[in-house]
Amino acid sequence: MPVSEVLKSALAGEEPLVGEVAVDPVTGRPAGRAQALVLLFSSCLAVLGAVLLAPVLPRIEDAFAGTPGVEALAPIVLTAPALVIGLTATFAGRIVDRLGRKRLLVGALVVYAVVGTAPLWLPSLELIVASRVLVGLTEAAIMTCCTTLLADYFHGSQRERYFGLQVVFTTVAATIFFGVGGALGAQDWRAPFWLYAVSLPLAALAARYVWQPAPRAQAAARTEKLPPLPWHTLAVPVGVTLLGGLVFYVLIVELSFKLDSIGVQSTATIGAASAIASLGTAIGAFLFGRLAKLGPAVLVPLAFALSGIGILGLGLASAVPVVVVFAVVTGFGNGLLLPSLLTWALSSLGFEQRGRGTGVWTSALFIGQFFCPLVVLALTGVIGTLAAALAVLGVVSLAAAAGVRAIRPTQGDDPALAAH
Repeated sequence: MPVSEVLKSALAGEEPLVGEVAVDPVTGRPAGRAQALVLLFSSCLAVLGAVLLAPVLPRIEDAFAGTPGVEALAPIVLTAPALVIGLTATFAGRIVDRLGRKRLLVGALVVYAVVGTAPLWLPSLELIVASRVLVGLTEAAIMTCCTTLLADYFHGSQRERYFGLQVVFTTVAATIFFGVGGALGAQDWRAPFWLYAVSLPLAALAARYVWQPAPRAQAAARTEKLPPLPWHTLAVPVGVTLLGGLVFYVLIVELSFKLDSIGVQSTATIGAASAIASLGTAIGAFLFGRLAKLGPAVLVPLAFALSGIGILGLGLASAVPVVVVFAVVTGFGNGLLLPSLLTWALSSLGFEQRGRGTGVWTSALFIGQFFCPLVVLALTGVIGTLAAALAVLGVVSLAAAAGVRAIRPTQGDDPALAAH
């Protein structure tokens, strides 16, 4: 597309496209691998807070043994960012639509490094918890910006491919971060916090390769009232995503406890089983791009059904090989689940709605994830065993598959493609 046509489209408030790829409204260059890789790697930062510190939590608790309430505060070091993302991503989405994607992303990446590495020198557990809250705020901004920009830059099958790759990247990153966190933590419980500095080179890359879509439309958004979100089409996928976040996190949180409950004591065995399950998630997410043409009416129920069968099997299994098989099935379903839900939620949103829509979706996902261990704990207390609690959640996931199939969700027309 000639630069003159690109500028004409931008002035009209549209996203200029070449096929299924947006182009820089200033230079006319299409979005490509460089922009995608920056956004995909930056998306991995949200899982850094969830898995990096898990191996060192006991050492953090020991280091601050004299702190009142240390038994409650130490786990919050791990879970606070996820809760904060769930509570604030909606507001981050509004800022994205108001102030622009690139500015917020680069700024959040820089602040992330500052507050993420702060526990290296903070003297008290209370201050470390406060820094983790700030990490959650920056992660909410980063996740919302990255997902929104992927939706801005790529459309149709290209968008679906990159949404699947986003889950692949974050899943592989979680596996790597878990191992690296354990290795660094063996030396000093503060050492894993150095990894938060990785956001600084990503900030530099974002400043270099990421560009702000549709600048004229964005300028108008700052001075005019933003168009309302289409809640009549957004409410159902967001509500389903709340349950989807819970289902997705069951495998991550509970696999090690399940293996422990059947007598597995070896951390190497638990780690290997977790890695194999993560591989299942990565494969499911990678295949999403090829299966996306089936639409949410097929893929969302299929994903819930696979995850449900896997979780139910995890609950009933009593041998390690059987647990691993059902963990892979669960992981495969999880890999399909998140990109399917995200595509369903965002497919009918326009440019000036997409940041807020992504924020609402991200909030629902992380709130569901935060409540997952609490729900499992409550069910275990009522029913009596972890196995029974997992079986119940498997049935809930299967019921969700049937419910979503019954309402037969449709994937709305991509406004950017419809305009062209």
